Amino acid sequence: MASLAHPSQHHHAQRHHRKRQSHQRQSHQRKGHNPLAAPVLLFAAVCIVAAVYVAYVLWPRWPDVAVATDAPLLPITIAGIAFNIEPAAIRIPVQRHAGTQNRVDLAYLWPSLVPPDPAIKIIDGAPVDPNERLFATIQVSDGTMPLNERVQTIYPRYLGTQKTAGADGLTLQPFRDGTPYQGEELVFDQAAPEHFLARCSRKGFGNSGITNSGTCLTERRVGSAEIILRFPRDWLNDWRRVAAGIDKLMTRWRPAN
Repeated sequence: MASLAHPSQHHHAQRHHRKRQSHQRQSHQRKGHNPLAAPVLLFAAVCIVAAVYVAYVLWPRWPDVAVATDAPLLPITIAGIAFNIEPAAIRIPVQRHAGTQNRVDLAYLWPSLVPPDPAIKIIDGAPVDPNERLFATIQVSDGTMPLNERVQTIYPRYLGTQKTAGADGLTLQPFRDGTPYQGEELVFDQAAPEHFLARCSRKGFGNSGITNSGTCLTERRVGSAEIILRFPRDWLNDWRRVAAGIDKLMTRWRPAN
């Protein structure tokens, strides 16, 4: 036989049930609305993106395949200036590709001014004789003054007063000891310094053990592209031929100009 509850007791039970449901809903809402959740998720997303980027940068990749040394002239742009360069003349394989670069390092046999033959191998570890090659570097200028301007503004404070006559109209003026250019000389065409101007070191031994007569550096500028040419000091005896050879290379690299 079913028992009948008192009406007041039934009303009390319903009110208690509604209160418990309301408390549960409020508790669920509080759990679902965490004010720290959004910043934590954003931070986690940033960390994941950063980790993916670092992994991409550090992941080992095969370098670009270098162009064969017997390929046609490569169009290379340095500091916005276009050059046409023989692949065989480029000394560093990773630089042997067309397009924009910051620097290329070149070598030419002297006096033919042809690139070295890559088929000729070093025998018994014998080093390459630098006295047989003209080296050149074409690079983006680092903002230093051109050589002819340094001669007018910087070098005079370091040069000695004594001048010596060289071969075929050259003048040699040494830098003073105790200066940044100690052991070097400024070498120029007395009649037209802008035609031939170089900084030359004195005779010594290279790292390979080969005796050299010292090294001369001369420069050319084309826009913001800096061209540094290096050759043995012994070539000063035929400096007019050296100057003509450099002019020939400049024309070869930029025939349209």
